[in-house]
Amino acid sequence: MNKLINGQLPPYHAVITGYGSFVPAKTLTNEELAKMVDTSDEWITTRTGIKVRHITTDNESTAFLATEAAKRALVEANLDAGDVEIIIVATITPEMVFPSTASFVQKNLGAKKAWVFDLAAACSGFVYGLSIAQQFIESGRFKNALVIGAETLTKIADWTDRTSCVLFGDGAGAVVLEQSNGRRGSILYSTMHSDGERWEALNCQAYGSRYPSAKPLDNPKKIYMQISGREVYQQAIRRIVETVNHCLDHCDLTLDDIAMLISHQMNARIIESVAKRLNLPDEKVFLNINEYGNTSAASVPIAFDECVRKGKIKRGDIVVLVAFGAGLTWGANIIEF
Repeated sequence: MNKLINGQLPPYHAVITGYGSFVPAKTLTNEELAKMVDTSDEWITTRTGIKVRHITTDNESTAFLATEAAKRALVEANLDAGDVEIIIVATITPEMVFPSTASFVQKNLGAKKAWVFDLAAACSGFVYGLSIAQQFIESGRFKNALVIGAETLTKIADWTDRTSCVLFGDGAGAVVLEQSNGRRGSILYSTMHSDGERWEALNCQAYGSRYPSAKPLDNPKKIYMQISGREVYQQAIRRIVETVNHCLDHCDLTLDDIAMLISHQMNARIIESVAKRLNLPDEKVFLNINEYGNTSAASVPIAFDECVRKGKIKRGDIVVLVAFGAGLTWGANIIEF
C-alpha cells in the first residue's frame, strides 16, 4: 500500500504523532457582516455553508497563530521544541515579505536546531507540506518534522466586496511527523499537482515584483484577493474527485475503505458536490466550514485536529486529506491514522 522507492517499500514511515489547532477568540457572524456589506445570513449560508468566522486582532499575526497551533501539536506528540528538526509553514499571508514566517515560529518555540522555510501553495499548502516532510522522513534525512498551515486572510480581504469577504477566516493548524519503522499512523501516499495557466482564477497581485509597492497600482483592488467563482467551483470539484480516485487506485483501496474525507474547507457546496460524485455518505465527509469559514492552508489541519478530538476517526482508520487552491494547485495525502 505504501509508495515504492526504487521498487521497494520505504525503510521508514512518516507517522503523525501530534496535532493541534488555534483560532482567534474574536468572531464575525453573518448577521454582523450584513451590517457591513449588502448581504444576509440566508445569502451566505445558502451559497457557502458559512455561519461564522474567526478574525485576528491587530496584535495577532500569522506567526502568532502558527506558534500556538504548533505548541499544541508538540504537547500531543510529547516532543520538545528543541528536538524539532524541520519546520514548514504553509501560508499565503506571511508575517512579512522576509524573513519567513517559519523563522518567527522557530524563534517563538525555541526550536534552535530546526531547518525552517515557508511554502506558498495557497489552500493546498498544508497537504504539499505534508508530502515534502514525508519524503525527508522516509529517506532518513530527518527524524521528525513540524508542518503548519496558518493564515490571516481577513487582513487581505476586500470588506466592500460581498462575494469574497464573506468567505474567509483566520486560524492555524499543525501536525508533528516522526520517523517510525511501523506503519500505524503513517502517511501512505501523497500526490501533488498544479496548473499555472489558470493563475488568474485565484490571485492577490500586489505587492510583488510585478506590482511593487513603489509604483502606483493601475487598479487599487489588486491589494485584495481576486476570485473567479465559477471557474474555481468547477475546477475544484473536478480536480478533487480526480485526485481522490487516483490516490485510491495507487494504494489499491476502494471508497469503502475510507473512514473519513477531510477536504480543504473552501465552500460547503463544493464539498457536498465532491461527496456526491464520489458516492460518499455524509458521515464519511467532515465539514466544519460553518464555524471557521475558508482558512486556506490552515483549514485541513484545523479540520483534522477537530475531527480527531471529536472522535470522528480512530487509530487504524484510512483518512484522505485533500485540497485545492490558487496556482492552481491541488493534492492529497492518504493516511492510515
